[in-house]
Amino acid sequence: MGRIIGFVALIGISLFSLASAQADEPTLAAPKVALSGIGFEVTVTNIGEAHDLILVAGGRTYPVIQTEGAGIVKGVKITEGPALLSLQTGLGEELARSSMPLLPGWLSLLPSFLAIIVALIFRQVIPALFVGLWSGAALSYGFSLDGLWYGFFDIFSVYILAALTDGGHVSIIVFSLLIAGLVGVITQNGGMMGVVEMVAKFAHTRRRGQLSTAFLGTAIFFDDYANTLVVGNAMRPITDRLKVSREKLAYIVDSTAAPVASLALITTWIGFQVGLIDQALQNIEGLEGSAYTIFLNSIPYAFYSILALFFVYLVGLTGRDFGPMLEAEKRAMGLDHEEVELDVTFIDGDPKPKARFALIPLAILLGGTFIGIYVTGRNGASDQSFQDIVGAGDPYLAMIWASALAVLVAIMMSLATKRLALGEAMDALVEGMKTLVFAVLVLALAWALAGANETIHTADYLSAMLAGSLSPALLPVMIFLISAVMAFATGSSWGVMGIVIPLAVPLTWAVISGSPGDATALHILYASVAAVLSGAVWGDHCSPISDTTILSSMASHCDHIEHVRTQLPYAMVVALVAIIFGSLPAGFGVPAYLSLLFGGFFLWAFLHFFGKHS
Repeated sequence: MGRIIGFVALIGISLFSLASAQADEPTLAAPKVALSGIGFEVTVTNIGEAHDLILVAGGRTYPVIQTEGAGIVKGVKITEGPALLSLQTGLGEELARSSMPLLPGWLSLLPSFLAIIVALIFRQVIPALFVGLWSGAALSYGFSLDGLWYGFFDIFSVYILAALTDGGHVSIIVFSLLIAGLVGVITQNGGMMGVVEMVAKFAHTRRRGQLSTAFLGTAIFFDDYANTLVVGNAMRPITDRLKVSREKLAYIVDSTAAPVASLALITTWIGFQVGLIDQALQNIEGLEGSAYTIFLNSIPYAFYSILALFFVYLVGLTGRDFGPMLEAEKRAMGLDHEEVELDVTFIDGDPKPKARFALIPLAILLGGTFIGIYVTGRNGASDQSFQDIVGAGDPYLAMIWASALAVLVAIMMSLATKRLALGEAMDALVEGMKTLVFAVLVLALAWALAGANETIHTADYLSAMLAGSLSPALLPVMIFLISAVMAFATGSSWGVMGIVIPLAVPLTWAVISGSPGDATALHILYASVAAVLSGAVWGDHCSPISDTTILSSMASHCDHIEHVRTQLPYAMVVALVAIIFGSLPAGFGVPAYLSLLFGGFFLWAFLHFFGKHS
């Protein structure tokens, strides 16, 4: 028995010694996959006292830059053959070895390309993102059938899991759900309809009816779905009485929903947009500033969204129309509408909704967010400017604080005044959150696809291929057109942003900066980010399969095809003006305010000369 115990102990000591020896040996940490001819980085650990180490890869040698027992090798390139890495001493002794799949560079574009193609063919965003993600996960194992098998499971266990355990991503989901829940509560307690009543008192003429509808669509800025459903249903009796066509009502509702929600600082859109930008920034060197700061700087360049809003007010103010919309307005003028009483009762037993039940929580949401950003941005220094403080703030945390407080206040107000029972308030909160289920799915898949693209070095390949050959000035126009076509074909602005932003941001940065840190052309980056947003909104407006287009028709009780047919010429005119006077000049450094000024003037001139009174 003693001999057996001694033998077992000897084996244990030997294994421990072997493990210790292996732990002290140098190890190579390389990417999971490499692209032919595209540089990558390798780190070396457990170097110890070794000196004059080199890395041999693809027939070339690279010096190992050593610091405190570790080392790094930058710019490693392998153009052909197996991707083998060998860590050696200056005398040729091999200390460590590693290998990885080597792919042609163009294959790194396959996931995004497949996502775009599937979206265009089937007009479904979630399957498109899933197919793109699967292909990206598979390629991380090399171009093989085994990769398809292992890649499928990595979709859930690696990429989606990583996307949903990231602190920033979770923050975005939390405050987006809270804002959506707030919309549900203030809709159910009558606060939203109270705001509608306030606006409706102003509408006595056709012009005022259209302007009131546009103003209400602008005021309900925090969610495009809530905007569409509330404004369309609430204003339809008023516009009918004023002989404003259902087509015109649907146009105003549709054109003040997504543009406003995409531009305002506190909306259900903002978390989505900022989250995508933040993901795209993860591996860009030399680009300073937070995702929220980049989003704020991009707002003046969202030419289509801004000019679309301007055109809605211009049409209502001048009373001029053109194309199929003019015909629809003439038909409406000839109809004898019955007097329809405005029914704003949203809750049984309370016929008088109060605007304060919406305005107070919304004021808390807005004010609380700005206060939260300021509080989180202060670091105790006395020489900080307000801009520095806001730039250093944590908008995610601020929006979570503010939205949570706003929800609490909305529920407490509803309970204290007995407008809602506790169960009804909880139901309204949950129903509001349910409207974001699709958005959360799209976000998770978009984040995961971005992670897969990072693994297979998609941005690195685009940077290497296009950085020196693509005109930076034309990027905003190109990105706008690509986003617009995709959104028109798929009917989803969010899906398009989820696919395009992770590609557009690193591509634009690579094109505008030959060397990292070049801030002379940041206006092109801001214009390109805004071009994705504006192009997606345009496609969302014009597509007959868009959810907001369909909802606008439903809420306005307008024939869906007629809504699309009458709105399309208006959206086309604004898009052309946005490109000619906005995106194109922005690429050459023309200030955004000048573009908006000239674009707005041209729209006024166009409507003055080609529009007619109905």
